Amino acid sequence: MLTKHLVLAILVTAVWGFNFPITKLGLAHIDPILLTAIRFTFAALPWVFFIKRPAVATRWLVAYGLIFGVAMWALINMGIALGVPPGNAALLIQFSAFFTVGWGVLLFRERLTWPQVIGVVLAAIGLLGILLSSPSKTTTIGLVLVLISAVAWSIGNIIIKLSKVKEIFAFVVWSSLFPPLPLLLITWWLHGTTPFTTLALHIDAVAIFSLAFQTYAATHFCYWGWNLLLREYPASKVAPLSLLIPVFATISSVFIVNQTPSLTDWLCLAMILSALGVGMKKGSSVMKTTHSPAS
Repeated sequence: MLTKHLVLAILVTAVWGFNFPITKLGLAHIDPILLTAIRFTFAALPWVFFIKRPAVATRWLVAYGLIFGVAMWALINMGIALGVPPGNAALLIQFSAFFTVGWGVLLFRERLTWPQVIGVVLAAIGLLGILLSSPSKTTTIGLVLVLISAVAWSIGNIIIKLSKVKEIFAFVVWSSLFPPLPLLLITWWLHGTTPFTTLALHIDAVAIFSLAFQTYAATHFCYWGWNLLLREYPASKVAPLSLLIPVFATISSVFIVNQTPSLTDWLCLAMILSALGVGMKKGSSVMKTTHSPAS
């Protein structure tokens, strides 16, 4: 990888990692679902008037928008709001890699490799440790929500693969048109008009910074940079770099929101990181096809 691309990769993963504690700053002021709605509104507008619509069917834009905005980021924000440490949230969302592998087996008849199986076992042990060390029932619910968001992200990956979209940045911008309205309706259904009527009172410099960072740094810049790397290099070379995201998220959380993981958390984080690293390695298939010898 060229030095400039390696620097870009580190910068992208750092921004994505920093996004988790910075999102928590915004959640201290704004309802998590309403925050997500505002984020995707700014991710779409006014950019759809300047960026050409990607050459894919509308159903893919709608499906990805609802998965990415409603089923993924709204749940992540709810999980963090319920007490999940940003570093843990950034790590658990990486479980999407294993869920994506599972969809590949079910939908595309891909075969599991031994490193993937070992990775799943290690990840399961690490996840169990995090769940058992959860300080409260509310935080446990938050962890489950983040795991569901990881499933949603894996479905989003499948949607991108099925749609065969090539203009990923435009795809993200245009698909961002669809989450805000459902998210606003869900906010009203759950909490009535209170989050809306009190929004002006809670908007300050920290909340504005959090929203701007989520929209323009974590969404626009990171998706541009990440997909540029995917265009220039094989996915197998780029994907392992995503392991830096929870590292940056955990370290930055110490300074931004004063959340330091316990020894148990560090051990579980290390277990899951090793699981992700092992799972990305190449290896032989678990079930090999046998052929009868030629007669």
